Amino acid sequence: MCGLAGWVSFQRDLTAHSEIASAMTCTLECRGPDAGGLWTSPRAILGHRRLAIIDLEGGRQPMAAVENDATQPVITYTGEVYNFQELREELRGLGHEFRTSSDTEVVLRSYLEWGAGFAERLNGIYAFAIWDPRTEELLLVRDRMGVKPLYYYPTADGVLFGSEPKAILAHQDAEAVVDPEGLKEIFSIVKTPGHAVFRGMHEVVPATTVRFTREGRSITKYWELKAAPHTDDLDTTIANVRDLLEDIVERQLVADVTVGTLLSGGLDSSAVTALAAKALAKQGVEQPIRAFSVDFTGHDNRFETNMQWADPDTPFAVEVAKRVGAEHIIVELDNEDILDPEVRATVLRAQDLPVSTGDMEFSLLILCRALKERMTVALSGEAADELFGGYTWFHDKEAVELDNFPWHHPFEKLGGIGALRDVGLWDRLGLTEYVKDRYTQALEEVPRLEGETGFEERMRERTYLNLTRWENFLLDRKDRMSMAASLEVRVPFTDHRLVEYVYNTPWAMKSFDGREKSLLRAAMRGVLPDSVLDRKKNPYPSTQDRKYEIALREKVEDILVEGAPVLRLVSEADIRKLLDRPVGSYAVGGPWSARAVLERLIEFNTWVTEYDVRVEL
Repeated sequence: MCGLAGWVSFQRDLTAHSEIASAMTCTLECRGPDAGGLWTSPRAILGHRRLAIIDLEGGRQPMAAVENDATQPVITYTGEVYNFQELREELRGLGHEFRTSSDTEVVLRSYLEWGAGFAERLNGIYAFAIWDPRTEELLLVRDRMGVKPLYYYPTADGVLFGSEPKAILAHQDAEAVVDPEGLKEIFSIVKTPGHAVFRGMHEVVPATTVRFTREGRSITKYWELKAAPHTDDLDTTIANVRDLLEDIVERQLVADVTVGTLLSGGLDSSAVTALAAKALAKQGVEQPIRAFSVDFTGHDNRFETNMQWADPDTPFAVEVAKRVGAEHIIVELDNEDILDPEVRATVLRAQDLPVSTGDMEFSLLILCRALKERMTVALSGEAADELFGGYTWFHDKEAVELDNFPWHHPFEKLGGIGALRDVGLWDRLGLTEYVKDRYTQALEEVPRLEGETGFEERMRERTYLNLTRWENFLLDRKDRMSMAASLEVRVPFTDHRLVEYVYNTPWAMKSFDGREKSLLRAAMRGVLPDSVLDRKKNPYPSTQDRKYEIALREKVEDILVEGAPVLRLVSEADIRKLLDRPVGSYAVGGPWSARAVLERLIEFNTWVTEYDVRVEL
């Protein structure tokens, strides 16, 4: 999947500063352990770390266009473009010649042929930078749904950029400063598009091109969700969803390395695994697809049902693997695994920010490491819940009517927001006002369908909020944990063709049988076991072991020392109010409960120390 970094200065001669850009690029080695490269010129330096997936020998970067011996545009690129073979043939017909079989060169040639608007032609997950020495301009481009990350930091005479904040913070001109606005973003569970938490840093918003010239910065959106009438009947819609998914999954299996899947036993990952197995069989591949699951030691015995989790995952994952003929590998974890200091340090380093979902992030890293031992690419089921309406907050009347981000509903119900209030952090940071402002801003973006009112209009809003906020949060988590293990994860449900089609399908059709994800379940009928199709939606697994909660309490006790960064945010007395609750109060709710607040306070304290963050209240 790779990592990129770079530096543009319109005033300094950068040829003498390659060691700085090299240091920036080296921070991303886990994203690209196979090779590294640096392209240097007076005004721009582009760096790249490569995870070789396609054209293992010829796809090295940064890659410069070669044409008439003149200085040509240079690209540093991460991700995959799934329609690159069709684009290559089109470009060949227009007179372009290719030196490699990589999708990187196709992207570069597309820019040469069609200019800055070429991103509209790409189908994939990508983030890249193109420096054009002919015009002395930099283009930063990110994929439509924001699967691959990209950040930038304007300077007095140019800009720094990178796949992750750590690459930018490796430059002496960038400061790791977090002000009240950044703190609000960390603790509000909002995920504002473009917000990077660190002051002065920005995240490239999905589906946008950011252009830097001597005259300044300009931002262009090359794709956006649009409201459109849905004219297909139910049977046609179900068939179209299935046809699209089959095409998407088959495209995303293209690689010169082994591809597997992440299989939880839920509908989304099961659908991806089944369709991948079907596509490989169609291609004549004899080796069964490898499907990986995660579980916790003793989880089936201590499991307790709550508003988010209805039952353990593993039995369903086993059934799916048997049904589709997959080689199934279960990665079983215990408390020592997810409490391992090395694992927790790696997660913090990967995210550049304090953890958001606690043990989910630690277990996901370990799962991705297990996959990496056998493969380099995996397909995953993210985005299906946001698109088809899988979460509880799509079907809970209180959550639907809530004038707030709907995922705040379980966080409130299971005690997470209450815990933030108990320690005084919610009110001190003014999170009520911040969340309200961000919610109002998000609603103003929602594309409206003329004549659509009432419940249908409300559910369009809910879907848009999930696709543009909550989903970005989950995609970012999956990208950071997978790339920390040097594993590329592809997400079929983010294909923009499917997103456009299902987004405009009426809610009455998405829930035609009174259940969550009706369309997807109907599309997979006959492909997956009925037990999986009829199963209630479960989030990614989280440990319910009370010993894990006890270990967190001990970690909180350890950080309550004089001068601890966390005590600048909350008082020791308020933190002890949480610790005074009976053991077991936080186990079932997992990352939506008060346990999540304990996790965040611990990791915030470590983050400020390890990253040498200056917090300005």
